[in-house]
Amino acid sequence: MTSSQKNILFLSVTGVILIALFLCIILSGRIPMNDDFTVGNTPGNLNNGGYFCEADGKVYFANAYDNYSLYSMNPDESELTKLNDGAVSSINAAGKYLYYAQVSGGDSEKSGIDGAIRMAGIYRSNLKGKSVIGLDRCDIVTMQLCGNYLYYEKYDKQIGTSLDKVRIDKKDRQTVAEAIINPNCYVDGRIYYNGAAEDHYLYALSVPDDRESVIWRGNIWNPIVQGGYVYYMDVPENYRLCRYNLSTNVVEILTNDRIDMFNVYDNYIYYQVSSSDMPALKRMLIDGSSQEIVREGVYQNINITSQYVYFNAFNESTPVYKTYTYGPINVTTFDAAREAALAHAKPENQSGEEE
Repeated sequence: MTSSQKNILFLSVTGVILIALFLCIILSGRIPMNDDFTVGNTPGNLNNGGYFCEADGKVYFANAYDNYSLYSMNPDESELTKLNDGAVSSINAAGKYLYYAQVSGGDSEKSGIDGAIRMAGIYRSNLKGKSVIGLDRCDIVTMQLCGNYLYYEKYDKQIGTSLDKVRIDKKDRQTVAEAIINPNCYVDGRIYYNGAAEDHYLYALSVPDDRESVIWRGNIWNPIVQGGYVYYMDVPENYRLCRYNLSTNVVEILTNDRIDMFNVYDNYIYYQVSSSDMPALKRMLIDGSSQEIVREGVYQNINITSQYVYFNAFNESTPVYKTYTYGPINVTTFDAAREAALAHAKPENQSGEEE
């Protein structure tokens, strides 16, 4: 082989190696796309702040005992792990990533941005809370992962509230509608929501082409679609809880109690009864039967996982209460989260003050 041939061979091999490396770099930076029907969290959890999200055998949650920092654990509350700092909500999970809204704060080491503090907005991280990427810097009301897009209710002091979306790889960010649209109920390629301005009809928004249609001219609030029914608060009838059959158009009254919020999970509905003298968190089966009191008082942030229902008293972030999702009611406190927060707290002698 001549020296000229050797040079040509060397350059060819080098070129192939460089092209392969270039392709590896490009492919490693790509975000794998989801199935179009992928959902990031249950609509009931997101309507209640989205503080808990279960996916692939893990529960990701905002630890109220640690300024709502992002944690993970097993559904039975074992192996609690702090993922990163900063108050989070609207937690979504799918595939290899977490998506969440953050109020402010965070530490630069975990965000990967030296000396920077993450601001309010939407963020994506891996399942360990690292490799954090900001998708939009804004104030978020609520957010749902709908296939390959995050749809989020965005608030701006000058513009007001709008529905925006961004693809999970940070591309194609745009305003969908300059209106109050709750994106939390995503089922089979459509976002179901109630009108909030001229009417309270049931609407559907197809994803990702954003075509709107009227499904039912009811007078509803916070619809949750499950198993062919729409569970909703009946606005003209003192916000009682009802369900509407999408096939037969039949309405069933589930309770005549006025309710403040509710969450539907499998065969159960957990709901807060609004009453001046007998307020209580209650539960019933999805057909309205077997109504029972979970705990007397006024509660909020009803989040449900496969094993526990979590909630807290109105205007009090802690203690966080829990009971079994299924089976007999047994209300206790979420002690594992409190203990994990204490374990991560900095000792006073690290604050710069002498003991």
